[in-house]
Amino acid sequence: MRYSRALIGAGAAAAVATWWFTDSAPYPYSQRWLLDLPLPFLTLKRLDHVLQAREGERILEIGPGTGLQSLHVAPQLGPNGQLDILDIQQEMLDHVGRRAKEQGVDNIVPNCADAHALPFADGSFDAAYLVTALGEIPDPARTLAELRRVLKPFGRLVVGEFFDRHQIRPSSLISLAEGAGLRVARLYGPPFAYYAVLRPIDA
Repeated sequence: MRYSRALIGAGAAAAVATWWFTDSAPYPYSQRWLLDLPLPFLTLKRLDHVLQAREGERILEIGPGTGLQSLHVAPQLGPNGQLDILDIQQEMLDHVGRRAKEQGVDNIVPNCADAHALPFADGSFDAAYLVTALGEIPDPARTLAELRRVLKPFGRLVVGEFFDRHQIRPSSLISLAEGAGLRVARLYGPPFAYYAVLRPIDA
């Protein structure tokens, strides 16, 4: 048992080290395997707790990578719900699409676009989330403002950040959010690996 735990611990440490030393923005498709590595504290269980996806909702994910979170969240929305995923790399979207087809998930809609100018109408989404993606976007303030625009008046935004070269620290996120008309309602986890729940300031 101790030996197994040591191996798991070593594997997690190796994943963290790999994430740090090979980090680039955006992640090139050739390094897609890194995006399926589990990160401490940014687990799917914790994402469920903070996102609280509900059947029938329309949710937006920016920077889905290989679909680690997408393929977990989309089924929770049911046949009447929809998960829009947006990435600047078509290869990533195609990869998620293939995995979704293999798993029988048919409510994921891909959008190849820049996160600085979201191709959606105002108030389109019940919720949105980004996991280790906001800090990789050149102008995160502009993206947060766009997310505020496409969220419904009482919508929610989840930002997951891990300690790498592009991480947005909690204090910076609070400042950026305020400038975009959002407020950080809750923070979950330590500063080096946290989820933040943001809501419109006037909600």
